[in-house]
Amino acid sequence: MLKDVQGKPEQHVLEQLGIRTMAKALYTTENIGHYGLGFSQYCHFTSPIRRYPDVMVHRVLQEVLDNNVQPDKKMEQKCKHSSERERAAMDAERASNKYKQVEYMKDFLGEEFDGVISGVSAFGFWVETVEHKCEGLVSINSLLDYDEFRLVDTEYALVGMRSARKFRMGDKVRIKVVAANLIKRQLDYEWVLATTPDDGTEEAQRPRPKENKPKQKKKKGPSTT
Repeated sequence: MLKDVQGKPEQHVLEQLGIRTMAKALYTTENIGHYGLGFSQYCHFTSPIRRYPDVMVHRVLQEVLDNNVQPDKKMEQKCKHSSERERAAMDAERASNKYKQVEYMKDFLGEEFDGVISGVSAFGFWVETVEHKCEGLVSINSLLDYDEFRLVDTEYALVGMRSARKFRMGDKVRIKVVAANLIKRQLDYEWVLATTPDDGTEEAQRPRPKENKPKQKKKKGPSTT
């Protein structure tokens, strides 16, 4: 069960995941309705990030209001161009955000932070820090000293072969910043194994060898004979 901690970081991660998995907007002259609203007739023309498509819609609406509709033979071509430019703009925005995250986290190399797992793959898992909202990768190779992990698709989790320890979307973990590569726009984290259980979070402990305590010799009491 997800925990509520300082503005619900787990909820933020899941919301971001939902946005990423949604189908991207596609402009076209074919009316396919609006999936989210379930409307067969829909027109949205007030988006602050889609200025040219807005202008295209304004022109058509004005022609309809003036009862002077003049079909644009290049409308589909303009729609395709708008779709391509919007995707390019989104990619550029994500790349610039990631660059600034890496640039910022360079000042925290070697430091530890609380984070939430924001993604899982066969080669590791991504963690977003609660304090900075900066995402980095914990490589599966960095976990080999603890256990050998495998991706279980049905659970969206990395599972330890010996310990059965699981890393899942939304789990809280402690990480250390180990590398920040501006050229690759990449942050590398390492999982920090908790030494003591915290306030209810699920944190597996490394199996510890039993301590062989020296046996204490029994003191001889006074003889009764």
